[in-house]
Amino acid sequence: MVKGLLIDLDGVLYVGDTPIPGAKESVEELRKKFKIRFITNTTRKPTNKVVEKLRSMGFYVEEGEVFTALKTTTEFLRRKKAKAFFLLTEEAMEEVADLVGDPPDYVVVGDAHERFTYENMNRAFRYLVSGSKLIAVAKNRYFLDKDDRLSLDAGPFVKALEFASGKRARLMGKPSRSFFLEVLRSMDLRPEECCVVGDDIEADVLGGMKLGMRGVLVRTGKFREEDLKKGRPDLVIGSIAELPEVLS
Repeated sequence: MVKGLLIDLDGVLYVGDTPIPGAKESVEELRKKFKIRFITNTTRKPTNKVVEKLRSMGFYVEEGEVFTALKTTTEFLRRKKAKAFFLLTEEAMEEVADLVGDPPDYVVVGDAHERFTYENMNRAFRYLVSGSKLIAVAKNRYFLDKDDRLSLDAGPFVKALEFASGKRARLMGKPSRSFFLEVLRSMDLRPEECCVVGDDIEADVLGGMKLGMRGVLVRTGKFREEDLKKGRPDLVIGSIAELPEVLS
């Protein structure tokens, strides 16, 4: 019996700045029967801007229902009373401004977009070989960009720093076990009582299924037919608009 839904954002509810047809109505219908949490590895924007974006598109969300990889990272650093060097966009830096320090305890890598320069990558590398630890806010390979083509996400840049420094990154976002468990605790539900819905077969669907959740893959966003060779979801649907009928 499914009691809770963990729903990815970009590629599931919207692509870029455009809502998926029927997504808003689907979420409203699903709320009548299920506890819902919205999960994302998006790191170009601070968490409050992610919430604002959802609301501007007409999705009703409470701030406590939205779990971002960046929020999980900042909470970890604050618990550790640690300082960091961040590879993030200028906008995302708003969320971590109080955690910047030199020399840093950690090098933190998200999707820095245009700030993925040689100078910034080399600075991160030098911190790592000098003793800093490496954190990957997320390690997604790519995402569907506004021009309807795939673009590099943070994962390839994390891999480059791992290769150069010989250090392995601690993953904070999906598909890390700790991220999913944090979301489940907020719902007071067990993995087997929940279903994860995403367009990323690795970070969303298989990540959740490894914990015992049901996995639903949508054919919107970054989905490609070859994704089905990477694992077997419990269900593949055209879009989230079909989910209320399927779960009924």
